Amino acid sequence: MQHPSAGEEACCCRLFLPHLQDVLIENIEDRADHVLVTARACMINALCPGCGVLTGKVHGHYQRRLHDLATYGRPVLINLRVRRFRCANLGCERRTFVEQVPRVSARHARRTPALRRMLEQIALALAGRAGSRLAQALGLHVSRSTLIRLLRALPQIEAGPVTVLGVDDFAKKRGNSYGTVLVDMHTHRPIDLLDDRKADTLAAWLKAHPEVEVICRDRAGGYADGARTGAPTAVQVADRWHLWQNLAEALDKTVRAHRACLREESRPETTTAPQPQIPDQKGEESPMIVRMTERYAQVQALHASGASLNSISRELGLAFRTVRRFATATSLEELLAPTLDRVAMLDPFKPYLTRRWNDGCTDSTQLHHEIKAQGWTGSLRTVQRYLRPFRGQLQVSIAPSPPTKPRHVVGWIMSHPDHLDQQDTARLAEILTRCPELQAAAGHVRDFAVMMTQRQGHRLDDWITATAADGGPHLASFATGLRSDHAAVTAGLTLSHSSGAVEGIVNKIKFLKRQMFGRASFDLLRIRVLNYH
Repeated sequence: MQHPSAGEEACCCRLFLPHLQDVLIENIEDRADHVLVTARACMINALCPGCGVLTGKVHGHYQRRLHDLATYGRPVLINLRVRRFRCANLGCERRTFVEQVPRVSARHARRTPALRRMLEQIALALAGRAGSRLAQALGLHVSRSTLIRLLRALPQIEAGPVTVLGVDDFAKKRGNSYGTVLVDMHTHRPIDLLDDRKADTLAAWLKAHPEVEVICRDRAGGYADGARTGAPTAVQVADRWHLWQNLAEALDKTVRAHRACLREESRPETTTAPQPQIPDQKGEESPMIVRMTERYAQVQALHASGASLNSISRELGLAFRTVRRFATATSLEELLAPTLDRVAMLDPFKPYLTRRWNDGCTDSTQLHHEIKAQGWTGSLRTVQRYLRPFRGQLQVSIAPSPPTKPRHVVGWIMSHPDHLDQQDTARLAEILTRCPELQAAAGHVRDFAVMMTQRQGHRLDDWITATAADGGPHLASFATGLRSDHAAVTAGLTLSHSSGAVEGIVNKIKFLKRQMFGRASFDLLRIRVLNYH
């Protein structure tokens, strides 16, 4: 077998490594753990980087070792012979300089530009540890710390002119510290990240970018104040998604306040014995219910006497949010409803278990196997605990069907009627028939949906007035709260601008944060977000 000559090896090397065509390849050596390419620069003259004068006077030469792109998973090391030239300009501060080969070498570099660009892209996509593992699989030996240094060395990206700006916050540490992301709504690309979400920080950024004409934001007061201070002539647009979300939260509170209307009237098949009540392990009333009852009475009494929520919080040793929830509750039942009406996993199977018990099957194991075939995934002990009060009774009433969950009702009301199936439409109609308050709330929600989808912002005042009159306390609070941000809400319901692209960027930030768990300092996160494609 005839081995290729040095010239043929050089041609093959240039075929697989085309960026080496500017050097003269002298030898290619296949070593145990890498491929060694011996080459030298072949330029006759060189430009002085100090004064730009062309010179051909050689002062000396030395060897440089550069890591290059891998070939077929094998690391490539270039042993490059370069020359040191003497500057021909006697007035130049540089007496000598080293020649740089285009696409091969750079000043003080240990890697070729092609390899550096590849490692930068790997670091941008995968950060440190994951990027290091991928680089190892590609034949590029680099540590996670080196990838982080390459990221930090990337040039600073300056925000260009932007006319339509999207603003939203993201959690640096959830519940502790937050930052602000700014997005160009024309290109849907992030243009800057701010280290906090204060109004002054946003205002300072806007003052440095007076070309902003439209600001898409959520309903946070800090962003509203910052936009008003930093760009007083810009049009503020409240995002429709956040408006719809706030309306859903108010509707959810309204539905939970009328949980009794969600229960269907029970029609027992037999009434020979009352439906048993399952006591707790001690046979007493739940300690949580007793505690909530006492706290509700204490908070209501102190609040009625004129005490502030902060003073009540200090006196009772409760969190401020807990005191506020107890003080604003319309009744004790509103607080206890999530506990008393909680839907358990066994509830859908209780009518079947009761019916089989009345038929004479009292074996818990047998009943457990039967409901397991119907989709039950719980334990035998849960079935035994439910059947324990039935012992000693010949007949028990059929357990009623579990009540409809409030979140399901909220979803049905906020969905387009054409998108609901017949069963959900019928159940929703039955619930609204039993509860006029929910029927009125559903009407206001659907009026808002029409106003939002058809861009009828001129109807906002009429909707606020009607909802505040008969929409219930929670929807009325949402409606009257829109008046404090009236101009931005009207613009959001009229203009086509939306913050949907900003929400997508926030999700991308969450993804990048999880990749950099433990090393996600703000400057590094900012570099990845602004350079990530």
